[in-house]
Amino acid sequence: MIKYIILGVIQGLTEFLPVSSSAHLVVFNKSLSAEVNLLFYITLHLGTLFSLSLRIP
Repeated sequence: MIKYIILGVIQGLTEFLPVSSSAHLVVFNKSLSAEVNLLFYITLHLGTLFSLSLRIP
């Protein structure tokens, strides 16, 4: 569970950098040896989209 929380934090922190946040997820996924699937990545990106859409007035 901690591995997935770490990947979520990485997604949130790297979303605003001018490099791919998805690439960061893949690299950290390999280093953490977490087994995630496509649905996990989609969920992370939808979470980011949802949180950003709440900030727009």
